[in-house]
Amino acid sequence: MTEPTHHYAQLSQVRMHYVVAGEGEPLVLLHGYPQTWLCWKRVLPHLTDRFRVIMPDLRGLGDTSRPADGYDKKTVAADVWELVHGELGISTFHLAGHDWGGVVAFRLAADHRDAVSHLAVVDVAIPGDGAPDIGQGGRRWHHRFLQTPDLPETLVEGREHHYLGWFWRNYGHRPDAIDPADIAEYLRVYTSPGATRAGFAYYRTVTQDVADNTGLPPLEMPVLAVGGGTSWGRGHEVASSCRTMAKDVTEAVIDECGHWVPDEQPEALAGHFRSFFTVARP
Repeated sequence: MTEPTHHYAQLSQVRMHYVVAGEGEPLVLLHGYPQTWLCWKRVLPHLTDRFRVIMPDLRGLGDTSRPADGYDKKTVAADVWELVHGELGISTFHLAGHDWGGVVAFRLAADHRDAVSHLAVVDVAIPGDGAPDIGQGGRRWHHRFLQTPDLPETLVEGREHHYLGWFWRNYGHRPDAIDPADIAEYLRVYTSPGATRAGFAYYRTVTQDVADNTGLPPLEMPVLAVGGGTSWGRGHEVASSCRTMAKDVTEAVIDECGHWVPDEQPEALAGHFRSFFTVARP
């Protein structure tokens, strides 16, 4: 595998950090919260022989800049489009996203239907799919908590290792799903100025995301819906959500896997990607 290379692009609204590895067809991978591009590191060795993999840190997260607003997923998707199409000059590409990255990926595919050849959504539901909310009716308690103004910052800042650590330990099939070195890197960026506010803003803009996604024409490109099969993995919910928003959905549920699918089952996830991205688009 070629070593990943780090880059920065000054876009119209953010200074975006992104990482590139491999050669071949362009594949854009979008991370979720509270992670960065690094969540894909175990998947990369299974992809870079065939794909040029582009992994940005999303607006406000990782080493990308943290503007005061613009965390609705339509705007975040526009950042990614500006990077991939405007800066890198890529006209068509495969696209996959995990967690909030999956929601951003959906919106990017909805806005640029001819550019996104195939879309993969990993362990997340899409706001606007008709369900009451993507927090599973309160089971994912932090969704409602983080929508409360100001209080979450007061309770979490300075204690990020406790708060975020709970998710890293509990949302996987095993408590050691996330590598300790990766946790140290995530804490580096998520304890930096503005990081708490930016991360929580992804949850506070869900009402806007629902409004933006409601009534969109169904996606016509092939969509792969991947769920973790145990613990806090969303299982079949991912495909159920995607089927309300797309015409051609392939489902995969990965056993012995919670929410952190790229970390927990990288080879299985990469296998699904490799098979899916070769399917001819109708």
